[in-house]
Amino acid sequence: MDRRSRHTFLALIVLQVLHSVEEYWGRLFDVFMPARTISQLVSSNHALGFIIVNLGFIAFGFWCYFTRVRVGAPTAWAWAWAWVVLEFANGIGHPLIAISRGTYFPGVITAPFLLMVSAYLGYRLNTCRSK
Repeated sequence: MDRRSRHTFLALIVLQVLHSVEEYWGRLFDVFMPARTISQLVSSNHALGFIIVNLGFIAFGFWCYFTRVRVGAPTAWAWAWAWVVLEFANGIGHPLIAISRGTYFPGVITAPFLLMVSAYLGYRLNTCRSK
C-alpha cells in the first residue's frame, strides 16, 4: 500500500470521528432503532452508551491504521478494504434515510465526505494492487 493510500485511510478514520460527533449531536440514538439498541447494550443511558460504542469503533479504526495500515502489515490491504466497504455504505445510507424521511437525519452532513473518501481509497487500493 502506498503512502497516499495510507494517508487516505487515516483521513477516513478522522472523518469517521467527525461523523460520530454529528451523529451524537443529532441524537442518532434517539431516532434510529439500531443505534438505540446497540447503545442500550452498553448503558441504560443511551447517550453514554452511544459515546462508548463510538469511542470503541474509532479506537478500532486507529488501531487498524497504526498496527496494520501504517506499518504495511500483510493484512493492511484487507483491513483497508473492510473500512472502504463499511464507510461507503455509511456514506450512502445516511442520505437515503434522510431522503426517505424527508428531513435531516443525524450524520447526513458528513456522510458525503465518507462516501467520497472511501470511494477514493477503494480506487487507490485497486490501482496500487494491480501494479
